[in-house]
Amino acid sequence: MILCIVLTILLGFAGLVIIGQSLTRSLNFNHGFKTANAREVGPKLDECVLEENSSHNKIAVITVDGIISSHEADEAGNNLVDVIKAQLDRAADDDRVKAVILKVDSPGGEVMASDQIYKAIESFQLDDNDEHGKVAHKGKPVICSMGSLAASGGYYISAPCRWIVADELTLTGSIGVIMHGINYRGLMDKVGIAPMTFKSGKFKDMLSPDRATNEIPAEEHDMMQALINETYEKFKGIVADGRDTAHDLNKKESKKEDQGKALAENWQDFADGRVMSGTQAFDLGLVDELGDFDNAVDRALTIAHIKSANLVEYRERYDFGNFLSMFGQNSQAKDIKLDLGLAMPKLRPGCLYYLWQAPGY
Repeated sequence: MILCIVLTILLGFAGLVIIGQSLTRSLNFNHGFKTANAREVGPKLDECVLEENSSHNKIAVITVDGIISSHEADEAGNNLVDVIKAQLDRAADDDRVKAVILKVDSPGGEVMASDQIYKAIESFQLDDNDEHGKVAHKGKPVICSMGSLAASGGYYISAPCRWIVADELTLTGSIGVIMHGINYRGLMDKVGIAPMTFKSGKFKDMLSPDRATNEIPAEEHDMMQALINETYEKFKGIVADGRDTAHDLNKKESKKEDQGKALAENWQDFADGRVMSGTQAFDLGLVDELGDFDNAVDRALTIAHIKSANLVEYRERYDFGNFLSMFGQNSQAKDIKLDLGLAMPKLRPGCLYYLWQAPGY
């Protein structure tokens, strides 16, 4: 009975706190009501010190781990793209942050999500001018530190970085596009199920899984392959532009030994979806340096022209609102997951992916 009373009091207090927070954010006592801005309704971040070096300067560490997706939300309802953008915004607003280290350990993921993160990193490094043409926020360099895996979309988001550090044994590359689908018409025929489709045009049921393969017109194959090729050319363009821009900046601002690697003339011969080691990527100019996270920190200090810095990261903060959402605050059903020791990506049929499908993924 005592435990029930205590829990009831705690839940009531939590409810009052949430109501108070909601009223505070939605009501401006000086200007009446106002709508919450993106920063208020987006990811809530707390700065945590990873390494204290008694310095006024900071280097922010942003981690991209696992499948890159804009559909898988965390406990707070934010997806990976939301969190990365919020972390970059936080680093841009802090004058003490002189550089960012992007830790990548990912096989890639959705084309759109990868491209959104790429654009956010590219924009973060550019100067932001105000309405009078003056520099309001100066761009800050992003140094990529590749972990055990930075393939396909993992490399896509690394390409715009000012400097890329990879271990000799890092698996990277896999420059290519994949679209996945399943055709189960043969199984339907075996069990006596016949699909009925009414459509307005010849190609309205493209990629339908219940059509017989001999019913798929040749033009559909050509159209889908053209779409794949267009996205693939986009990927190669991102690699070329990112690496060339970074190398040009390094040549202007650094000594000869600190200018990084230029793309090899034959690098596109290896952009056929294959994965490669960090050493092979280094030889092709896809990475600038062979090393680990400590090397990336040293490189960030060099490029930012500072002698020391504290390493910080921005972690999501979960409050009572996130806790109560588990008890049906919204109408969405919660998934029950069974851990079989394998992390299988949820590939949606008909969606384009920059993804390397390694065994176990």
